[in-house]
Amino acid sequence: MLNCIEKIKKNVNLEEGNKTVENILVTIYLQEGISTKELAKLNFLPLPVTAAVKKEFIKEKLVIQDRGSRLTANGIHFVENKLGFKNIDKKLYLKLLTNPQEEYEEINKIKEEIHHIFENRPQADVTLDQSKSNMETSLKRAVLCLKNYDLIGKNILCLGDDDLTSIALGFLLKKLFPSALYQSTEVTVIDIDKRIIEYIADTAVKESLPIRCEYIDLKKTLPDKFKNKFDCFFTDPPYTLKGMNLFISRGIEALKNESDLNIYFSFAHKSPTYQLNMQKNFLAMGLAISTVTPRFNTYEGASIIGSTGQMIVLKTTDIRKPLIKNVYSGLLYTGEFTKTVRLYKCKKCGNSIKTGNSEKIKNIETLKKIGCCKCNNKIFDLIQRKNK
Repeated sequence: MLNCIEKIKKNVNLEEGNKTVENILVTIYLQEGISTKELAKLNFLPLPVTAAVKKEFIKEKLVIQDRGSRLTANGIHFVENKLGFKNIDKKLYLKLLTNPQEEYEEINKIKEEIHHIFENRPQADVTLDQSKSNMETSLKRAVLCLKNYDLIGKNILCLGDDDLTSIALGFLLKKLFPSALYQSTEVTVIDIDKRIIEYIADTAVKESLPIRCEYIDLKKTLPDKFKNKFDCFFTDPPYTLKGMNLFISRGIEALKNESDLNIYFSFAHKSPTYQLNMQKNFLAMGLAISTVTPRFNTYEGASIIGSTGQMIVLKTTDIRKPLIKNVYSGLLYTGEFTKTVRLYKCKKCGNSIKTGNSEKIKNIETLKKIGCCKCNNKIFDLIQRKNK
């Protein structure tokens, strides 16, 4: 029956993707008796187009016109069993869908449940451009995913996940399906950091989350089993143009071969000239910018990027293509382009210690972990920073 979505898209000659057709059906499921005018407004479509899609659903016996639009028994079965909404907490889903910025009791409860998980995650590895987003940011990403109809019944990919976005997605799903043993969303995490992979995998088992993890170096070609599979992906890549291009390219390969799919791309705030170059690369990859939200992401530490970052939602088009298809052997991370050495002073004994990619101790996080070699103190002051 999923073929009827493609059939309706073709019959209406809809430029948007299959997902838009699905979203109309889900909206009717959530708001029985909704008017065609409101249906068009909520799905960002012209009224005549919405009416034409609804007419096709009526032909397929999924929708009836009865004091507004309503689903038939077949329509309800389709949304619940084919699109993954069976046993969902409709009231909570609708609340989050219509007012995602609101501080709901259910969201605060999730924060309490995941606080210790975020507190105990591995230290950031700055040589991999890791800068961990805080718990609130990861939850905001999960709610944004829901708001864009990318959460329920979808295959979601996280390309790198030291931010634990997958964990936030998993706990939000648990809250939305409180009485269900199973729901159909699947979250896949791909990362080169084995510490992150093991931590998320262990947490997923303990908390019964629908997450699976794979150790993959994105410099290598994407394995075939991950190609043309996912409905959306999240990435917070190395803060370089090369890093951006590589991660988004691999993500494009992983997405289903459809237009109008969302890419949740977190990146540092950059100068207008830098952002122009970013946009040129988006265009070269056949991606459209849907929204840009400054200061969406908040990071722990990460003072070099002002501890905040923007969320750019990109959409695939019919001409999408990866910029990088083959094995990538070039520079990728910030530290590879700019060789930085930092000199720290122990606050207890005054001992000076250098950190940097070319030094024995790579970063301040490692230094704090091992402590001063003379007195074992773990508090330091930055006294000098220079580029090689």
